[in-house]
Amino acid sequence: MEPDDEGRTLTPEERRRRRRRNLALAWFLVLLVVLFFVTTLVRLGGNVANRPL
Repeated sequence: MEPDDEGRTLTPEERRRRRRRNLALAWFLVLLVVLFFVTTLVRLGGNVANRPL
């Protein structure tokens, strides 16, 4: 086992829980980015193509 940043050795269960927590946070961030992207597209609607050049 490798010591973590605080110099403490994590048990396999702690490492597994940390990994699951990090994956959950990553999926939440991806979901948030997709939500903002879709919201922006819906709010812009067809006006994106009707702008003066």
